[in-house]
Amino acid sequence: MAGTKEVIYTPPQDFEVIKDLMTNLEHFINNKEINDYDPIVKMAIIHYQFESIHPFYDGNGRTGRILNILYLILEGLQNLPILYLSNYIIKNKSDYYRLLQEVREKNNWEEWILFMIKGVEQTSKETIQLIIQIKELMKKFKHTLRGNYKFYSQDLLNNLFKHPYTKIEFLVSDLNVSRITAANYLNKLAEDGLLRKEKLGTGNYYVNTSLFELLTKR
Repeated sequence: MAGTKEVIYTPPQDFEVIKDLMTNLEHFINNKEINDYDPIVKMAIIHYQFESIHPFYDGNGRTGRILNILYLILEGLQNLPILYLSNYIIKNKSDYYRLLQEVREKNNWEEWILFMIKGVEQTSKETIQLIIQIKELMKKFKHTLRGNYKFYSQDLLNNLFKHPYTKIEFLVSDLNVSRITAANYLNKLAEDGLLRKEKLGTGNYYVNTSLFELLTKR
């Protein structure tokens, strides 16, 4: 338990037991004939089961949250891994651990499932808002690039928003230009303040600061 270091739950320790439980969980995930639960409800159950089995020495929390994403993709509720519940779980960490334990001790599934459904709802709304903000930022960049730079292209704009940063190598690949041309483009954008040039090791990275701030302010 946070703060007191009190152990409130000890996961299975025996290898064979863990293996059997993980096999059972795998069947539960993949065999649709076992039940007809709504996918989000089933996701909540899967997450609880995985965290309770706690099969790895470290990284169970991160792995469990990735399983959430992969399961929603498996069920066709999203095409890309964009609904990540980490922020919601971190913000509500005390409720998260309390409800996990209440399922173990009191069989309190209802509150746990409602907690996870709320997480999906809140995260979905936040993600939609983030996507809208990114689209607006892309429009602003497009207007600035098209109005001020002869080398503007849609491929260049897409490159600048593919990741929060780009590199000369990325531009060479995406725009099919030489290294010298790519470097000239990026250095000009950095000089004008649209990107921030950062040297790391022997290479240069060109950070889309506005996009980076959008992605990290959540």
